[in-house]
Amino acid sequence: MRMPHYNFGNGPAIVFLHGFPFNRSMWREQTEFLSGHGYRVIAPDLRGLGENVAQTSACESSSSSDHRLKSVPLATMEAMARDVAALMDELKIDSAAICGLSMGCYVAFELIQIFPSRVKALVLCGPRASGPDETEKASREAQAQRVLHEGMGFAVESISKTLLAAATVRDKPDVVARVTEMVLQTDPGGAAAAQRGMAARRDYSSDLANIKVPTLIIAGREDGVRTPADAEFIERGIKESQLLVIDDAGHLMNMEQPHVFNDAMLDFLRTT
Repeated sequence: MRMPHYNFGNGPAIVFLHGFPFNRSMWREQTEFLSGHGYRVIAPDLRGLGENVAQTSACESSSSSDHRLKSVPLATMEAMARDVAALMDELKIDSAAICGLSMGCYVAFELIQIFPSRVKALVLCGPRASGPDETEKASREAQAQRVLHEGMGFAVESISKTLLAAATVRDKPDVVARVTEMVLQTDPGGAAAAQRGMAARRDYSSDLANIKVPTLIIAGREDGVRTPADAEFIERGIKESQLLVIDDAGHLMNMEQPHVFNDAMLDFLRTT
């Protein structure tokens, strides 16, 4: 199946890798802004998410409330990275700046490990380098099981609690609505496969010293999913890196503070 994606603008290429459980539409403000400033912007739906839903996600029952699946494949971070490289081949892009958010950072780490010559710069948003411990593995499997039995509705609860800053929840109902819509539209099978893929990811900590490309790390000051220590650890590990913390932003800082985010990205890209 062809990988659904945005492909806007002309110039140096930037590939945006979305977080979980979202899709390429989370990068709307970035694709519009950067394609208007002389860049070619690519934003795919990663495996099992958005419109990139595998046929194995067919339900056993015709009932829309029954989310039990015939099979739920494991969507590994390596497989997602190879999908991205194949898309770059299709679009005849030899190398690009890679921007990932959350789960997208795991995919970016795999991409630069497997295909180092294809990554000319990194932007890591809300990242974590450490591998999953047993508690995280158990939690992700429990979440996978729950989504298969209940669908995505319960995941909406986490939006105001962990994903978004208080000011976003209070003052930006349009952002809250967009995030809610993305979550509810996510295929349960794809969500479960991605959860299991993240639970199976490797520890990227030892990779950091080998990353030689310019790297911008962006964190939301009110991120309830990642801690400041996660970003600081990566900044210390990647020699050519810099850290930006955005105020009044949570885990989805690119949607919550798009003007600050876009300006920071543009400044960074112009220096790489």
